Amino acid sequence: MRVIVTGSSGLIGSAAVRHWDAAGDQVIGIDNDMRATFFGPDGSTRWNQSQLESETKNFRTESIDIRDREPILDLFKNEPPDLVIHCAAQPSHDKAAAIPFLDFEVNAVGTLNLLEATRQFAPDAVFCHMSTNKVYGDAPNELSLKELETRWEYANPEDYNGIDESCRIDQTMHSLFGASKTAADVLAQEYGRYFGLKTGVFRGGCLTGASHSGVELHGFLSYLVHVAVIGKPYTIFGYKGKQVRDQIECSDVVKAFEAFAKAPRPGEVYNIGGGRDNAASVLECIALIEEIGGYQLNFSLADDNRKGDHICYISDLSKLRAHYPDWDIRVSLREILGQMIASAEQKVA
Repeated sequence: MRVIVTGSSGLIGSAAVRHWDAAGDQVIGIDNDMRATFFGPDGSTRWNQSQLESETKNFRTESIDIRDREPILDLFKNEPPDLVIHCAAQPSHDKAAAIPFLDFEVNAVGTLNLLEATRQFAPDAVFCHMSTNKVYGDAPNELSLKELETRWEYANPEDYNGIDESCRIDQTMHSLFGASKTAADVLAQEYGRYFGLKTGVFRGGCLTGASHSGVELHGFLSYLVHVAVIGKPYTIFGYKGKQVRDQIECSDVVKAFEAFAKAPRPGEVYNIGGGRDNAASVLECIALIEEIGGYQLNFSLADDNRKGDHICYISDLSKLRAHYPDWDIRVSLREILGQMIASAEQKVA
């Protein structure tokens, strides 16, 4: 089987490369290290690309910009894939406002290029699109919440499992990143529903793992661990540090892609995150880092929250679990943090 992975040096992309390479498949990565363009040298994923190429057996990287239509079409024409894992993106909620053209071109136009290349040259391929919970904008903040000592929590019992796929995606503030990803999300659905491509859309919560090149503007948990280990101060923006996120380790995301690839449902949408069990506030994550690694984080609280930011977001995984009952969360939040602390320590050793 031939697998094309976009954003192959990034967090989810590299996990997908490792997974399908280990299965004996041919894996072609598309990655031109745009993350360094977005976030500077600290955001670069070249280190992960080098590591991948040294570890894998049947993998190569093509340095193609997904905005460049002709090279994408040529690759799909010459080496049509059986499976496409699309993870390449401009991923920052905040950065998008400073680079609106680049953000939209990468997230929306790049996705269109890949979908159309698949339709023209690999119409039987499965296409897994890594979307985001930011397609919901700040609509999740309309749920009734209650303030607890260390977190915000859903006030109504019926909301306990979190946000499901019926949450609206319009008439809400998204950030420009959320808007460009919504365009890509709907395009991927449409190529499934209109053209019959085997597209699946996965709306991620906080995707994380030890291979994340976290920076202040993207990669919350990775960056939080990084600043704790090196002793750098950290600013929490708004909500008293009690904003809640559900964390999912990258290998659990890839397992969901694998389950979908075996039994695709064209145009279907799934929320994917750590769910209730892996949900924690920023304050609770800081406490866990100290408990697990012994690092006391020097942090301050800023009054202003990020525009369109979620106060409490937990992914309701009911639909994904119902459609693919063999899939579930395998890596706990404590395990995620332990792995990330060990990785951060190794980098500064």
